[in-house]
Amino acid sequence: MDPLNVLGEPLQPCGSDPMTGFFRDGCCAWVPQDLGNHTVCAVMTADFLRYQRNAGNDLITPIPAYDFPGLKPGDRWCVVARRWLQAYLAGYPAPVVLASTHEKALEVVPLDALREHAVDVPDDISSLG
Repeated sequence: MDPLNVLGEPLQPCGSDPMTGFFRDGCCAWVPQDLGNHTVCAVMTADFLRYQRNAGNDLITPIPAYDFPGLKPGDRWCVVARRWLQAYLAGYPAPVVLASTHEKALEVVPLDALREHAVDVPDDISSLG
């Protein structure tokens, strides 16, 4: 079965420059090996990146050994659902691409919170639930 996004539709790619996803395939698909739940497709902002670094999750510094390029504002990245929620609760949420956010994120983050920061709101918002 194809993975679904938080809207119950087929999961769309998140980003390829830089290449994101647990398997670095551009998608925020969830697999049991992904213990971190990297399922929220977020658009990086300076505030979100700063908050994450201050919270001990440095997304700015490259780590070549893990094929991690380091992120800058505007990059799309599959972030850990719990980390996105933490930033949201602290007032530093990153915009979210709902079509590219895996439904597994809903086990951690309420749809209303994701919808509040969506950058890809569909024409028919009734589909958001």
